[in-house]
Amino acid sequence: MFADPTCVNVERAISDVRAGRPVLVQAGGDMVLAIAVEGLDQRMADALADVTDGCARLLLTSARLRYLGLDRTAPGSVPMPVIDLDRLGHLALRINGRIDAPVGPVSYLDEAALELAQLSLVLPAMLAIPLAPPCTALQNLLSVPAEEVHAYRRRRIEHLRIVSRAPVPLDGAYETEFVVFRGGEGLRDQVAILVKAPNPAGAVDVRIHSACLTGDLFGSLKCECGDQLRHTVKQMAEGEGGILLYLDQEGRGNGIGNKMQSQGYDTYDADEALGFEADHRSFDFAAVMLRQLGVETVRVLTNNPSKIAALREAGLAVVSERRVLGRPTAENVRYLASKRDRAGHKIDFDLLAVHAPLND
Repeated sequence: MFADPTCVNVERAISDVRAGRPVLVQAGGDMVLAIAVEGLDQRMADALADVTDGCARLLLTSARLRYLGLDRTAPGSVPMPVIDLDRLGHLALRINGRIDAPVGPVSYLDEAALELAQLSLVLPAMLAIPLAPPCTALQNLLSVPAEEVHAYRRRRIEHLRIVSRAPVPLDGAYETEFVVFRGGEGLRDQVAILVKAPNPAGAVDVRIHSACLTGDLFGSLKCECGDQLRHTVKQMAEGEGGILLYLDQEGRGNGIGNKMQSQGYDTYDADEALGFEADHRSFDFAAVMLRQLGVETVRVLTNNPSKIAALREAGLAVVSERRVLGRPTAENVRYLASKRDRAGHKIDFDLLAVHAPLND
């Protein structure tokens, strides 16, 4: 009555998964109990032993399976007849993990369980226990249809809306308005920062910027995010204005907790070890935000071709693109090289050195 029923159960399930509680995922007459591996403790493992009947399985993403030495492009399941926390840790969580049993396919329900992990920003490894409904011992657990989980991202985009807006003068960009949207990435808010009231009837300078707490706020030397953020706003203020979309997609969509676990390694290798693909962000809702602001034609400020492609695929007219430079440092040069060589970002180190010589 008061909300889209196809989203309510999923959002409650997201909350339960993040809190370490199991949820029931069901489709037709089939059902699995799903729980994030990172939330399992011995007390819960002992409690689940009464319902597993030796049929539990560990669900792992294709990225984690590749890290463990398998040639995989799809997720897989590992039999878990006994819920052994040490074994789960080796298979799903540890850098030195190894496969110790045949890997089977995943079901439609299993895929929904892994999607819940992604939406919840926990490590994408789930324990799934097939159940025969009705299961009265677990009747108090939240049940969510697998179909609703798979449709959730699309449905949230459809419900994206402006919830507030206000002028927020910035240092070097006095004429600036913040417009807050709800939706797009689950339960989180997204922000459009309008600099100098750009005219939406013409081509508008646009940057899609994924939030980076360490770089944007604390000035981390291991990335160039903070420089890109501030340089973009400065350029827009000195020019004809523009729109910066500040999206809550920390750690390329993996969340701040998982991002911190990747410190000290090549960022893409670390993500694969944790079970993540190279980039879990979606930029399709960025086009919806722009359209709600009346924008149809854009000049994109980015080094990332995926952002340009997403706007074009959404039907916006991209008339030009421009690079966004940050400072190269001894701490971020490997990260910048990885983005260029492994993700196709258009980063010219010679041009970077001209604008801001490498700190040593």
